[in-house]
Amino acid sequence: MSVLNTKIKPFKAAAFKNGKFVDVTENDVLGKWAVFFFYPADFTFVCPTELGDVADHYAEFQKMGVEIFSVSTDTHFTHKAWHDTSDTIRKIKYTMIGDPTGTVTRNFENMREAEGLADRGTFIVDPQGVIQAVEITAEGIGRDAGDLLRKVKAAQYVAAHPGEVCPAKWNEGAETLKPSLDLVGKI
Repeated sequence: MSVLNTKIKPFKAAAFKNGKFVDVTENDVLGKWAVFFFYPADFTFVCPTELGDVADHYAEFQKMGVEIFSVSTDTHFTHKAWHDTSDTIRKIKYTMIGDPTGTVTRNFENMREAEGLADRGTFIVDPQGVIQAVEITAEGIGRDAGDLLRKVKAAQYVAAHPGEVCPAKWNEGAETLKPSLDLVGKI
């Protein structure tokens, strides 16, 4: 069953953000755009490259009104230790959710049950708490924060312009499509 177009489920989790431990719930997501950026584990190989890439683009996400929540099944204590020891992770300013019970990961149907680890999954959530986009990649395939920005911009555009859709490779300012009978067979 796909979680696409479903409302996020209730959760409460401890997180590490800007040198502090904080609690995060589904209510912290409502009213703004959010990205849940799941990864398998701290102190690994592909994961820090992805998290660092998102950190490099965090200011741009913030300008778009988007909050980032990275999530792994590590604890918030482990996130702090990783943050304190890695130059790449040290630059992270967004919320790093610890999910040792797997509640958040399972809420997004993103758990590798046999391993107790999150899949490499990205979920774009609208201000109503509805999941608008899902991307899951295999263990060795890293994601690109630039493409994630593009997808969030497309989701925000479609939400703000009912009746329009964004075609492949759409970038902000490019033409969109208005699905209609007249357009059938013309693309």
